[in-house]
Amino acid sequence: QVQLVESGGGLVQAGDSLRLSCVASGRTFSSYAMGWFRQAPGKERESVAAISRAGLNTYSADSVKGRSTISRDNAKNTVYLQMHSLKPEDTAVYYCAAKRSGINSGNYYNAAAYDYWGQGTQVTVSS
Repeated sequence: QVQLVESGGGLVQAGDSLRLSCVASGRTFSSYAMGWFRQAPGKERESVAAISRAGLNTYSADSVKGRSTISRDNAKNTVYLQMHSLKPEDTAVYYCAAKRSGINSGNYYNAAAYDYWGQGTQVTVSS
């Protein structure tokens, strides 16, 4: 069992930067691939970015490519999502998720493949 707790959300202005953090419980964090997803009101949950277990491979959605960086610190059981040049359309609840098996370019965006989810943190970008 893995528990995930996100933090770092808030109200920001367009063009600002934000770093989200997700801390995992347990001693097996490094055995999980991690992903960030977001869900805006009335929309489906969508993938934002993902990172492999050792952090060697990262993936990001086209909507945030060039504006976001996902990273992890396995010693701290933490995965980060750094976002800059935020836009109002980035407004959503952001979730981190853990996946037991590996990820690749063909599956990192599949929410159903992730095993554990956090409660989410709200990010609101004002124009």
